[in-house]
Amino acid sequence: MGTSENRAWKFPATFWIANLVEFFERAAYYAIFISITLYLTNVVGFNDIWSAWISGLFSAGLYLLPPFAGAVADKIGFRKGIILAFSLLSIGYFSLGFFPYKMAVLPTLVIIMIGGSFIKSIITGTVAVTTTEETRARGYSLFYMVVNIGAFLGKTFAAPIRINIGLKAINFFSGTMTILALITVYFFYKNAIDSGKGKSLKETWEGFIRIISNARLITLIVIVTGFWMIQHQLYATMPKYVIRTVGEHAKPEWIANVNPAVVMVFVVLITQLMRKVKAVKSMTVGMFIMPLSALTMSLSPVLEKVTGQSVSIFGLFTMHPITVMLIFGIMLQGLAECFISPRFLEYFSLQAPKGEEGLYLGFSHLHSFLSSILGFGLSGYLLTEYCPDPRYLTAAEKVHAYDKAYMIWYYFAAIGLISAIALIIFNIVTTRIDRKKEIVSA
Repeated sequence: MGTSENRAWKFPATFWIANLVEFFERAAYYAIFISITLYLTNVVGFNDIWSAWISGLFSAGLYLLPPFAGAVADKIGFRKGIILAFSLLSIGYFSLGFFPYKMAVLPTLVIIMIGGSFIKSIITGTVAVTTTEETRARGYSLFYMVVNIGAFLGKTFAAPIRINIGLKAINFFSGTMTILALITVYFFYKNAIDSGKGKSLKETWEGFIRIISNARLITLIVIVTGFWMIQHQLYATMPKYVIRTVGEHAKPEWIANVNPAVVMVFVVLITQLMRKVKAVKSMTVGMFIMPLSALTMSLSPVLEKVTGQSVSIFGLFTMHPITVMLIFGIMLQGLAECFISPRFLEYFSLQAPKGEEGLYLGFSHLHSFLSSILGFGLSGYLLTEYCPDPRYLTAAEKVHAYDKAYMIWYYFAAIGLISAIALIIFNIVTTRIDRKKEIVSA
């Protein structure tokens, strides 16, 4: 028993190196991403609408490109691929810091997007080929723990850097993280798989076409996009919303960390409790929690009428009512994610033809591709309407400029409710179709 237990924790050096550089990469990415709309508006000079669309397309590319980058990495070898990736990321992050100009930022974000897409595919691929059937479950649990720790710490460091040094400095922090990763890879990372293996770009593209031609899958992807549109507001709307309504001292980076904290604590428990419930039904529970999360975020005026602009937290410290309601809303988002994300991947993989499970899972984040574009895009218009950039307001306009800022969350609550109802209809229709097929085959 003891020997088997030891073997389940034994991994080759390349596995640990891959996890270490994943930590660096996630810390770099989330430090940037939590502040990307602020950077594009406050430093580069884009308005809220343009900064939202640019950020959304950047995020969308990071969800669409990894399967194609993975096909390239399979051909050239993981080591060359990961060195290329961290070189591009380092160039990109430092360029964002040194050249905060409109014409320079767009190609720079494309460089980061390409580099990041290689990382997503290579690191997950490395974990897969450096674990055995016996060690795989623990290998992936360690990997996801590292991902969450990196994301958590990246956002944690971003707040004091932004407040004490400035938004541009976050780019240099991220660039330093990826340089450390590049040095680690160059000296310690060995190829986890021989080059020339895996699917070609043509095969990957053909798989993508098969997935988007699958009516059931694409319908589910569109429905779940509503959930992720709300989830993306942690990065699209919340940073500007809380800084403009609460003040420059607010820490949206730390508020956003509530989500991964809740997921880390509850995802295993909730997945275990719902294990005998069908995947779509578990997802439906989460889908109905999401509009509640958005409504909760809108309730700060109600709390403010009771407490004033300062809420005492157990007598230890105080928070603004807006911060309090954002935290409660984000906690609900984290719980919703626990019901949805693991079961969505399960459902998606079961729709894949035999032998194509990996390819299908590679495209399982198409909902985030759509929700990045739509969620960020909508955010820009809502901020402009209800929570405008203070630099474009007169002193008189600033007095009541944010009185209706909370109404932004009503739009996302409506999107969440429509998506939840749509998922119930989807479940009813697909269940009937499956029953008819069973009757015909019998």
